[in-house]
Amino acid sequence: MFADIAVQHWAFAIYVVAAICLCLIMIGLAALLGGRAYGRAKNKPFESGIDSVGNARLRFSAKFYLVAMFFVIFDVEALYLFAWSVSVRESGWVGFIEAAIFITLLLVGLIYLWRIGALDWAPKKRVLTDKKPD
Repeated sequence: MFADIAVQHWAFAIYVVAAICLCLIMIGLAALLGGRAYGRAKNKPFESGIDSVGNARLRFSAKFYLVAMFFVIFDVEALYLFAWSVSVRESGWVGFIEAAIFITLLLVGLIYLWRIGALDWAPKKRVLTDKKPD
Protein backbone atom coordinates (compact mmCIF):
# COMPACT_ATOMS: atom_id res chain seq x y z
CA MET A 1 0.00 0.00 0.00
CA PHE A 2 2.72 2.49 1.02
CA ALA A 3 4.80 1.47 -1.98
CA ASP A 4 1.93 2.34 -4.34
CA ILE A 5 1.56 5.79 -2.80
CA ALA A 6 5.32 6.38 -2.93
CA VAL A 7 5.45 5.37 -6.59
CA GLN A 8 2.60 7.74 -7.47
CA HIS A 9 3.95 10.74 -5.54
CA TRP A 10 7.72 10.47 -5.96
CA ALA A 11 7.96 13.80 -7.81
CA PHE A 12 6.19 15.65 -4.99
CA ALA A 13 8.45 14.01 -2.40
CA ILE A 14 11.55 15.10 -4.34
CA TYR A 15 10.13 18.63 -4.58
CA VAL A 16 9.53 18.83 -0.81
CA VAL A 17 12.98 17.48 0.01
CA ALA A 18 14.62 19.90 -2.45
CA ALA A 19 12.70 22.85 -1.02
CA ILE A 20 13.71 21.97 2.55
CA CYS A 21 17.33 21.52 1.50
CA LEU A 22 17.34 24.86 -0.33
CA CYS A 23 15.95 26.64 2.75
CA LEU A 24 18.55 25.02 5.01
CA ILE A 25 21.36 25.96 2.61
CA MET A 26 20.22 29.59 2.49
CA ILE A 27 19.96 29.81 6.28
CA GLY A 28 23.37 28.16 6.70
CA LEU A 29 25.06 30.47 4.17
CA ALA A 30 23.52 33.53 5.83
CA ALA A 31 24.85 32.38 9.21
CA LEU A 32 28.33 31.74 7.80
CA LEU A 33 28.70 34.75 5.50
CA GLY A 34 26.66 37.31 7.42
CA GLY A 35 28.19 40.39 8.97
CA ARG A 36 29.33 40.31 12.57
CA ALA A 37 29.82 44.01 13.24
CA TYR A 38 28.67 45.24 16.63
CA GLY A 39 28.20 48.80 17.73
CA ARG A 40 25.93 51.28 19.41
CA ALA A 41 24.03 52.11 16.21
CA LYS A 42 23.77 48.49 15.04
CA ASN A 43 20.47 47.74 16.82
CA LYS A 44 18.94 51.14 16.15
CA PRO A 45 15.79 51.09 13.96
CA PHE A 46 16.43 52.47 10.51
CA GLU A 47 14.06 52.75 7.60
CA SER A 48 14.57 54.20 4.12
CA GLY A 49 17.56 56.28 5.12
CA ILE A 50 15.67 58.18 7.82
CA ASP A 51 16.52 57.94 11.49
CA SER A 52 13.52 57.27 13.69
CA VAL A 53 12.14 60.08 15.80
CA GLY A 54 9.92 59.61 18.82
CA ASN A 55 8.31 56.53 20.24
CA ALA A 56 7.10 53.68 18.02
CA ARG A 57 4.20 52.90 20.34
CA LEU A 58 1.55 55.16 18.85
CA ARG A 59 -2.15 54.80 19.39
CA PHE A 60 -4.18 54.43 16.24
CA SER A 61 -7.85 55.01 15.88
CA ALA A 62 -10.04 51.92 15.64
CA LYS A 63 -11.17 53.17 12.22
CA PHE A 64 -7.84 52.06 10.75
CA TYR A 65 -8.58 48.51 11.86
CA LEU A 66 -12.16 48.72 10.59
CA VAL A 67 -10.95 49.79 7.17
CA ALA A 68 -8.46 46.91 7.16
CA MET A 69 -11.24 44.45 8.03
CA PHE A 70 -13.53 45.91 5.36
CA PHE A 71 -10.73 45.56 2.82
CA VAL A 72 -10.15 41.90 3.71
CA ILE A 73 -13.87 41.11 3.67
CA PHE A 74 -14.54 42.76 0.32
CA ASP A 75 -11.32 41.38 -1.15
CA VAL A 76 -12.35 37.81 -0.27
CA GLU A 77 -15.80 38.49 -1.70
CA ALA A 78 -14.22 39.74 -4.92
CA LEU A 79 -12.26 36.49 -5.04
CA TYR A 80 -15.51 34.51 -4.82
CA LEU A 81 -17.05 36.59 -7.58
CA PHE A 82 -13.99 36.04 -9.77
CA ALA A 83 -14.26 32.28 -9.27
CA TRP A 84 -17.95 32.49 -10.16
CA SER A 85 -17.23 34.54 -13.29
CA VAL A 86 -14.78 31.90 -14.51
CA SER A 87 -17.39 29.16 -14.24
CA VAL A 88 -20.48 31.16 -15.22
CA ARG A 89 -21.26 29.02 -18.25
CA GLU A 90 -21.07 25.76 -16.31
CA SER A 91 -23.19 27.03 -13.41
CA GLY A 92 -26.03 28.31 -15.60
CA TRP A 93 -29.02 30.22 -14.26
CA VAL A 94 -28.79 28.61 -10.82
CA GLY A 95 -25.25 29.98 -10.43
CA PHE A 96 -26.39 33.37 -11.70
CA ILE A 97 -29.19 33.54 -9.14
CA GLU A 98 -26.81 32.48 -6.36
CA ALA A 99 -24.31 35.17 -7.41
CA ALA A 100 -27.10 37.76 -7.54
CA ILE A 101 -28.14 36.83 -3.98
CA PHE A 102 -24.50 37.04 -2.88
CA ILE A 103 -24.07 40.50 -4.43
CA THR A 104 -27.36 41.64 -2.88
CA LEU A 105 -26.16 40.55 0.56
CA LEU A 106 -22.91 42.44 -0.03
CA LEU A 107 -24.81 45.57 -0.92
CA VAL A 108 -27.09 45.22 2.11
CA GLY A 109 -24.02 44.91 4.35
CA LEU A 110 -22.34 47.90 2.71
CA ILE A 111 -25.49 50.02 3.08
CA TYR A 112 -25.73 48.98 6.73
CA LEU A 113 -22.12 49.99 7.36
CA TRP A 114 -22.72 53.29 5.60
CA ARG A 115 -25.89 54.00 7.61
CA ILE A 116 -24.29 53.36 11.01
CA GLY A 117 -21.37 55.63 10.09
CA ALA A 118 -18.67 52.98 10.05
CA LEU A 119 -17.29 54.38 6.80
CA ASP A 120 -17.07 58.00 8.04
CA TRP A 121 -13.51 59.08 8.73
CA ALA A 122 -13.99 62.60 10.00
CA PRO A 123 -15.37 63.18 13.49
CA LYS A 124 -18.88 64.50 13.63
CA LYS A 125 -19.16 68.25 13.74
CA ARG A 126 -20.56 69.89 16.80
CA VAL A 127 -23.71 71.88 16.38
CA LEU A 128 -23.35 75.21 18.12
CA THR A 129 -26.47 76.56 19.72
CA ASP A 130 -27.25 80.15 20.56
CA LYS A 131 -28.19 79.46 24.16
CA LYS A 132 -27.20 82.16 26.57
CA PRO A 133 -26.08 81.20 30.04
CA ASP A 134 -28.50 82.31 32.72
